[in-house]
Amino acid sequence: QVQLVEYGGGSVQAGGSHILSCVVSGYTATNVGIGMGWFRQPPGKEREGVARIYTRSGRIRYADSVKGRFTISRDSAKNTLYLEMNNLKPEDTATYYCAADFIWDSGQSTPTTPSYWGQGTRVTVSS
Repeated sequence: QVQLVEYGGGSVQAGGSHILSCVVSGYTATNVGIGMGWFRQPPGKEREGVARIYTRSGRIRYADSVKGRFTISRDSAKNTLYLEMNNLKPEDTATYYCAADFIWDSGQSTPTTPSYWGQGTRVTVSS
């Protein structure tokens, strides 16, 4: 059973930085698939993909709205996924979810639905 647990939610001023982490347990190369990453759901809006890393190739993709400001990384030894967020904006306010086993290729406007989700962690950016 794959479990994802996010850490690091909180409040931050616009222009500031924040880091989220996600500890993955029950992971094997076969049951997590090739995609791990982060989604977010702003208040009153649909959930959207934020960043993806393919565990085998290491290839990364970002949503246009966060490109150049957010960085996804993975520490295999610690089974932990990170999302470093810089130059935060009020529109980045959302519940952020760690997710695994999905595809988000360059030809897809939206990612496929992940098989595994974390419980979510709230990030609030104030102006």
